[in-house]
Amino acid sequence: MTNTILEMRGITKTFPGVKALSNVNFEVQRGEIHAICGENGAGKSTLMKVLSGVYPHGTYDGQIVYAGDEVEFKNLNDSEAKGIVIIHQELALSPYLSIAENIFLNNERKTGGLIDWNKTNFEAGELLKRVGLRDNPTTKINQIGVGKQQLVEIAKALSKEVKLLILDEPTAALNDEDSDHLLNLILSLREQGITSIIISHKLNEIKKVADTVTVIRDGKTIETIAKLDVTEDRIIKDMVGRDLEHRYPDHEPQIGEELLRVEEWTAHHPQDPSRVVVDNVSLTVRAGEIVGIAGLMGAGRTEFAMSLFGHSYGSRISGRVFMRGKEIKTRTVAEAIQNGLAYATEDRKTYGLNLIEDIKRNISMASLGRLTKGGLVDDNEEYKVANEFRKSMNIKAPNVLVKTGKLSGGNQQKVVLSKWIYSDPDVLILDEPTRGIDVGAKYEIYTIINKLAASGKGIIVISSELPELLGISDRVYALSEGRITGELPVEDATPESVLKLMTMEKPR
Repeated sequence: MTNTILEMRGITKTFPGVKALSNVNFEVQRGEIHAICGENGAGKSTLMKVLSGVYPHGTYDGQIVYAGDEVEFKNLNDSEAKGIVIIHQELALSPYLSIAENIFLNNERKTGGLIDWNKTNFEAGELLKRVGLRDNPTTKINQIGVGKQQLVEIAKALSKEVKLLILDEPTAALNDEDSDHLLNLILSLREQGITSIIISHKLNEIKKVADTVTVIRDGKTIETIAKLDVTEDRIIKDMVGRDLEHRYPDHEPQIGEELLRVEEWTAHHPQDPSRVVVDNVSLTVRAGEIVGIAGLMGAGRTEFAMSLFGHSYGSRISGRVFMRGKEIKTRTVAEAIQNGLAYATEDRKTYGLNLIEDIKRNISMASLGRLTKGGLVDDNEEYKVANEFRKSMNIKAPNVLVKTGKLSGGNQQKVVLSKWIYSDPDVLILDEPTRGIDVGAKYEIYTIINKLAASGKGIIVISSELPELLGISDRVYALSEGRITGELPVEDATPESVLKLMTMEKPR
C-alpha cells in the first residue's frame, strides 16, 4: 500500500472576478502532520473546503485522490463518511447544548429509535479523556472557554472515526497555555495513526509540530518543505515573495507635544462592582508617538481601553482625561469620538465590523455625520471616500461593495483602521492590531501605524506579542493586575525587563 493518503491534482477554483486557486498540487503522507502556510487570502482555507466537500465536486477543476481512490465529494457528509473531518476557524458548536450533545450532533447514539442518553454521555466522557478534557459531558458549551471548545471539536471528530483531520487556524483565538495543550494533542493523535493538516500563520507552532510544510501564495503552490529544511526565513520568503530582512519597518519618531493624558483611571467589574479591574492608571501619549501597553492575559489592558473609550466596559468608572491640555469627557462612544479618541477593538469580527455589510458602509459608519447633507448620507461621497481608502490601504477587493465578511483577516483589519482613520482622531488605540493575520499583512499594518504617527497622531498599541511591542513602539508601559507597574523608553526595554514588570504582583 502506498504511503500517500491524499493527492490533490491541478485544483483550480474560481469565484466571480477572482481565481482563488490556480492549478494547485498538494500531497499528504499517512500519519504525518502537514502544515499549510500562506498569507491571508492565499487560498489555504479554500483548498481545504474543496477537499472536504464544502465546495462540492463540479464547482472546481482538478482531481482528488484519497486512500488510492479518486473521490468526488458533494458535501461534508460524503467526506466525513471517508474519515475526513474539518474543524473550521469559526467553531461549529451550539452554545446552548451540552458537550455530549455537540459531540454527537447529527451522529446521535440511539437505542430503539430514541436517543440513549446514558450511552451518549458515557461515550462522550471517553472521548473527552482522549483529548485531555475533564469537564462533565453534560456541561453546556457556553460554560467553557474557547480552548476547551477546540478540544470538544476534536472529540467530535474522533467520534466520526477520523483518519484525516483538518484544522484551520486552531490556535488563533487561544492563549499560550491552551495553544500548547492543543499542539501536544495533535502530536499525540499522530502517534495514534491520525493524519493531520494544519493551517496556521504562527511559524513557531508550525516548526514545533509539522513534519512537512506546503506554502501557497496567490492561489498557487510555491513549494513543499521537509521538516529538516524548514526555517522561518524560508517560509516567509515563500509566503510574501520576498525576504523580510526586518520584521518591522524602519521608524524614526518625530515626537511633539503631549496629546493625551489620563490620570488615576479606575474601573470596576461590570457584574461585581466590588472588584477593581483597572486600578488608578495614569499615562501620557504625545504627537507622533507610538506607545505600547504590555501585560499578561487578565492584566486589564483591554478593560482599560474600553472603559476609556465611551465607558464601553466596567462600572464605577473614575479618573480624568485631557486632550491637548484640556479636560474632556468620554462617557459615551460618540463623546469619545467627538473629543478625538478612536479605539480599534481586539475582536474585529464581533465589535469592529458589520460582516454582512459592504466595505463602503463599514468605513463610513463611525463618521456618517461627515457624509450627511440635509439629513441624508451622500452615497456618491461615501463611495468616493471608501474607494480612496481601498486604494491607499491596499485592501484586496475588486470594489468597495464587497461584503466585509468575505475578506481575509488582514484586509478586514485594514477596513477597521480605515474606519477610524476617517474619523480623524488625535489618538488611536489599537488593541491586538495584528491578531490572526500573517507576517506579510502584519508588515503592512506596521507601515500604516508608522504613517499615522508620522502625520502627528498619537498611537497606543496593546499587544500580547512582546517582540511586536518592542519592534514598533517608542515607549512601553507594563500593566499587571490592573496597575501600571513601569514605563520604559524602547531603547531601554528588553523582553526580560518588560516581562519582569508584567509579572509584578500588587502589594497585599
